[in-house]
Amino acid sequence: MDTSFMQNRELSWLRFNERILEEAADESVPLLERLKFLSIFTGNLDEFFMIRVGGLFDLRFVNADARDSRTGMTPDEQLDKLYAGVHTLMRKRDAVYFELEQKLREAGVCNLRVSELSPEEVLFIRKYYEREIAPILSPQIVDAHHPFPHLQSKALHIGARLEQDGRELFGVIPVPASLPDIVRLPGRGLRYVRVEEIICGKAAEIFSMYRVSEKTVLCITRNADISPNDEACADSLDFRETMQHMLQERRRQRVVRLELNSPVSREFCAYLCAMVNLVPDQVFVSRSPLKLSYAFALAGEGGAQLLYKPFTPCRAAGVENDRLFFQIAKHDILLSYPFESMEPFLRLIEEAASDRQVIAIKISIYRLARKAALAEYLCRAAENGKDVTVLIELRARFDEQNNIDWARRLEDAGCRIIYGFEEYKIHAKVCLIIRKEKDAIRYYTQIGTGNYNERTAAQYTDVSLMTADGRIGHEANAFFRNMALGNPKAEYAHLLVSPVSLKQTVLSLIDEETAKGSAGRILVKINSLTDVDIIKHLQKASCAGVKVELIVRGICCILPGIPGVTENIRVRSIVGRFLEHSRIYVFGEEQKMYIASADFMTRNTERRVEVACPVYSPAVKAKLMHILETALADTVKARQMTADGRYVRIAGCGIDSQAVLLQEAEAAEADVPKQGRGAVRPAFRRFSKGTGTV
Repeated sequence: MDTSFMQNRELSWLRFNERILEEAADESVPLLERLKFLSIFTGNLDEFFMIRVGGLFDLRFVNADARDSRTGMTPDEQLDKLYAGVHTLMRKRDAVYFELEQKLREAGVCNLRVSELSPEEVLFIRKYYEREIAPILSPQIVDAHHPFPHLQSKALHIGARLEQDGRELFGVIPVPASLPDIVRLPGRGLRYVRVEEIICGKAAEIFSMYRVSEKTVLCITRNADISPNDEACADSLDFRETMQHMLQERRRQRVVRLELNSPVSREFCAYLCAMVNLVPDQVFVSRSPLKLSYAFALAGEGGAQLLYKPFTPCRAAGVENDRLFFQIAKHDILLSYPFESMEPFLRLIEEAASDRQVIAIKISIYRLARKAALAEYLCRAAENGKDVTVLIELRARFDEQNNIDWARRLEDAGCRIIYGFEEYKIHAKVCLIIRKEKDAIRYYTQIGTGNYNERTAAQYTDVSLMTADGRIGHEANAFFRNMALGNPKAEYAHLLVSPVSLKQTVLSLIDEETAKGSAGRILVKINSLTDVDIIKHLQKASCAGVKVELIVRGICCILPGIPGVTENIRVRSIVGRFLEHSRIYVFGEEQKMYIASADFMTRNTERRVEVACPVYSPAVKAKLMHILETALADTVKARQMTADGRYVRIAGCGIDSQAVLLQEAEAAEADVPKQGRGAVRPAFRRFSKGTGTV
């Protein structure tokens, strides 16, 4: 099989995360926002090691000769390239961090070492340490009577090399999770000391019986790629109990990375590697903090000049926050997050909870906020006697415990709880309200591209369709019935549902455009593209002359622009203030259009239950096309992928797609003429006419 037009998934992801690092280095971004991007880059890398690198480790032990379907690399070959790539990124991260720290200091935000403090501040930190930190520390040594401790994944520890009477031993001080990340100093300005810096400075005092010859802040990362098919869970009849067991197992998984906050001697490094069963290539030394989540706390206290202009999601034009059933019955409503508020959908559920005509509410949930008004309204509906069915996926990675807790709360309120299938995660975003109107049953359906999470709805770009179209409603009802009956492979006439019809329909739609040759058009906005079958069909479409526009935020395994192979495919990625998350598929001049929960990844198309909904309303199609046009016209936050997988800036007139949509939403809410809409019209002409340039 020719794979010359494909790239490795993991290496593609590293290039995407490098784009996050570019935002941290971008001088046009406010300083504290840049620090937040640096934190996001770090968190992304943590999850990458926990899941993707962890998965490669597992594969290496199961089948060391397994070959990546896109590049033919073995697990070891992939790991070697990943380690080299990450080491390079860590050096770039350090450079960005120290440049940023200098600029923050100039702006009055000072991350200080204890050695930089005034005598009064040293006294303040000493008292804070004695009062708040010292009483809860649990230091220990490692010797014949004190075994090497279990290190919690992603928790900070102070590691020390100790000497006493000619013998050497290791000391460790876990940094308690109950402590804040930073300690604010009294006085004017935003001055602080990181808590690990304070504890590390006290190592000699803590290990006063010994001489501290070396010390460093360290952190290990464990494989978190857990599976519910574990034999220990196989006989459990309670899926919540199974998931709870899995979360406990995650805490003891194999170590895949060791991070150090300062260089150490070869002997000290060798000792640490031996204790956690790693090789030196898996040790990453970073002079910048290993944990940067405190950036978000600082952002809450920073001055306006250091942050983006405050923004509250706007009311969607022409949509009121009451009488939602009446409004949806008149015409379909599309909400565009975060520019438009999630409030109309939440009000719809709130109205349904007390509406006497509402018979039932059915919803599939993948992620919820910790405090979720939606869940409270569902509980209220059940308590009011409505038939409420909640299809909740307990295996939403890193949100498992939150979903377990909500499942219990919803069940206690009287909701009927259903979990996902053993072999398929349920990732669909569907809500159905069944209402009896004038002796007839009417369906009100909401289908979206993002989770029912009120917090991320203000941070992620997603779209949410609310419709009273009976074709969609009847199939949404059939979808929930099939889920309850354990039938994920049912057929539908309108909805595309994986693992059965979504992929096959997408392939057929690509082939339809391929048959049109140079008259064919494909425009897709997704988060990731890894499915080999879809990649092959897109490549064939390109060879037939089809103009293929792909807006792919993250992983993209197709290489565009290769003469004679993928020369008609263009890939661009947008990384900006908001996380691009919407999935929109458009095929042909006639615009066969879908919004979906699914990316073009094998896990979505074959191993999850996903739903793509056709868009029939001309007004909704026009709104979606405008979102896509604006993305295609972006020359500020967008980057175009080259034939070797790199991202490059796009020459143009300085359009920031997210800023344009934000301004339009604010203008619509204020009921003033929209500005800037005309600036993005050429993007639509390019898609519909194939002119080839913005």
